[in-house]
This record gives sequence, structure tokens and C-alpha cells, in this order.
Amino acid sequence: MRRLLRKILLWWWRLLALAALTLTLLLGVNAWFVGKTVDRINKTDAACTSMDVGILFGTSQYLRSGLPNPHYYGRINEAARLYREGKIQHLLVSGDNRTRYYNEPKRMQQDLIYRGLPETAMSLDHAGFSTFDTLKRAKQVFNVNQALLITQDYHLPRALFIAESLGIEAYGCQATGPSWTGMKNILLRELAARLRTLGDLYIWKREPRILDDPQPLDF
Repeated sequence: MRRLLRKILLWWWRLLALAALTLTLLLGVNAWFVGKTVDRINKTDAACTSMDVGILFGTSQYLRSGLPNPHYYGRINEAARLYREGKIQHLLVSGDNRTRYYNEPKRMQQDLIYRGLPETAMSLDHAGFSTFDTLKRAKQVFNVNQALLITQDYHLPRALFIAESLGIEAYGCQATGPSWTGMKNILLRELAARLRTLGDLYIWKREPRILDDPQPLDF
């Protein structure tokens, strides 16, 4: 019985050590991402850096509950404002178009047109299945070397880190989003995504699911 208890305690200590190591790694990676990108994230609307191209990251229009997604509308409204104020000249609208019935870029384009943007001010990337895919395709397919990234503040450090690693000179402009009380699960997923990003970039060196022939933006 004592031997069994000792084995159980040993396994508990190992699990606790593994959990502590994982937490330390996540926090360390998080601090690294934030430290490398904090000076390129614009904190106020007026401070958003002017650049020719803005990259708008896709997300679903509605939550699983059926309610409007505040991430979606925050990004749409910020992109429209930046264009109206002359902070960007052209938008690369990137998102998931996994089926004919689910088309994030087209939906975003329609809402941007409704907000006064001309269709000629936008190019659509229908294979932006992830942050990594969007930025890798921006560089290799659309020949984007400088861009203003438009998304929420928690997402910007990872997006900017990837952009820099791919050779894109980028700044971030914060879009509004949900209140912090509704962000706990999202923030935990983001911490894990930052760790996974290091693997994408430096270990298994992944490629986008779809990498088309070059289609440089024309504007």
C-alpha cells in the first residue's frame, strides 16, 4: 500500500512539475512576443501609422450563440475609418472561404462597401485560414512588404511577430472588441497560439494550406 502511495505521489509531483514548466514556457513566450512588438502597436485611434496597405484579418460575423461578433465589427469599423481618414490606400481583406456557403472575405467586403469604401480599394484573399496563412500569402502571393495590421490588441503581438519573421515591415492598429470579462478563453487560446507560432516559424517551418502564384496588389 505504501509503495502504491509513493508511486501516486511521484506521478503527482511529475504532473505538477510539467504543469509548472508549461506555464513558465507560455508566460516566457508571451513576454517575448509582447516585448518585441509593443513599440509597433498604436495605442490610440489618432496614432495609427499611415501605410499604403492595410491587412484586415477575417473572423466570423456571428458568434455561436447567433449574436453579432464584436471582433468582426470592431475590425470592419476600424478598417473603414482608416480608409476614410487616408491612413491606408488599399485593403487586403483576408479570411476563411472553406465552402461556397462560408466566405469571410466576401462578407467583409460587402460590409465595407456599405460603409462607403469602393470595391476597387480592396483585394480579397480567400485562403487566409489562419494568421500565419494570411501573412505568408500577403508576402509571397500579394507581394506586400509593408502593411498596417488591423485586428484586436490581444491578437496584434502574434500577428506582428509573424510579419516581422516573414520580412514584412508592419505596424498594428487596435480594433475594438468585447469586454475583458468575455475574453478569458480567448486569451488562453492566444497564449497557446503564440507558442505554436514558434514551431510554425522555426521548427516544422509550415507553409500555408494554399499558396497561389504571385498576384501583386494593383492600386
